[in-house]
Amino acid sequence: MRSFLKPLLLAVAFSAIVFTPRLAHAHAVLLASTPAAHATVKGPAIAIHLKFNSRIDGAHSRLYLVDESGKVHTLTLVPQDAPDTLAAESVKVGVGDYTIRWQALASDGHITRGEIPFVVQ
Repeated sequence: MRSFLKPLLLAVAFSAIVFTPRLAHAHAVLLASTPAAHATVKGPAIAIHLKFNSRIDGAHSRLYLVDESGKVHTLTLVPQDAPDTLAAESVKVGVGDYTIRWQALASDGHITRGEIPFVVQ
């Protein structure tokens, strides 16, 4: 009875490894942005556009603009032109240091966050 138990256990373990569904690990990774990180841009109107490595749920993602005094402004997202992008309405800003804070809900259900510092001349 013991002689067939070992091969049976090996077969079950092998099947569990081979046939278990793989989870999609597609956390949203920022690939490119306008403005780019640490860029110097001309104001007063700036366009904000972010491109990710996976599909983004635009309805549950957010963009914020932080000015040099630390005040946080919620940006209005525009409808997605592609499933892997987020963009905000053009904003008018003065000269100074700014940071875009982003929060993106990826297709795998995970929220990722990041910051993009830039300067307006």
